[in-house]
Amino acid sequence: MNKVRILLVDDHAIVREGYRSLLNRQANLELVAEAASGEQAYALYRTQQPDLVVLDLSLPGKGGLATLIQIRQFDPAARVLIFSMHQNPAMAMKAIEAGARGYVTKSSEPEVLLKAVAEVMQGKIALSDDMSHALALERLGGDKGLLAELTAREFEILRMLVEGKSKTDIAETLHISAKTVANCHYIIKRKLNVQSDIELLRVAMQHELINRSELQ
Repeated sequence: MNKVRILLVDDHAIVREGYRSLLNRQANLELVAEAASGEQAYALYRTQQPDLVVLDLSLPGKGGLATLIQIRQFDPAARVLIFSMHQNPAMAMKAIEAGARGYVTKSSEPEVLLKAVAEVMQGKIALSDDMSHALALERLGGDKGLLAELTAREFEILRMLVEGKSKTDIAETLHISAKTVANCHYIIKRKLNVQSDIELLRVAMQHELINRSELQ
């Protein structure tokens, strides 16, 4: 039986070390490459052509969502499993809308990640229990929230804007024009019904896209 070839993407070496050990202990899995950034992940995907990418969302430079979009543009059949600290249903929905095949939080037990890998390889959408619960509560509430109005690209640009990145930096990171970023900035504010970047930051914090500690 052929092993599932995995690319692991996380900017923390200690995290990668732990999950490298977990994945390599499985008889049916093989960790073929590791990346610490979105740029490195995309380059490795092109050269290694793994069966599955296990991708963190919080990456330096180009974030995980932008990396997911880029990989899926290169290979629409790419299987990507998000493995993130963010227990945020809006973020999970945007990742799935962008083509992710699952979303598992890092607070989950190791067995949950292994089960998700198996489910994704079977063609299923895999969610950790906490994300399933959070998404169910959001649906029951009948309010998808303002962030549901944003496309995956707009969502990623919003995340980078509230992290303090300039439009020029965002354009260079996402390989788009500064004019496109400026247009998206305007559309994001219109969709979120805000007039200023201060209000934009407040909305992002309310939806837990950024923590107060990250602003200090």
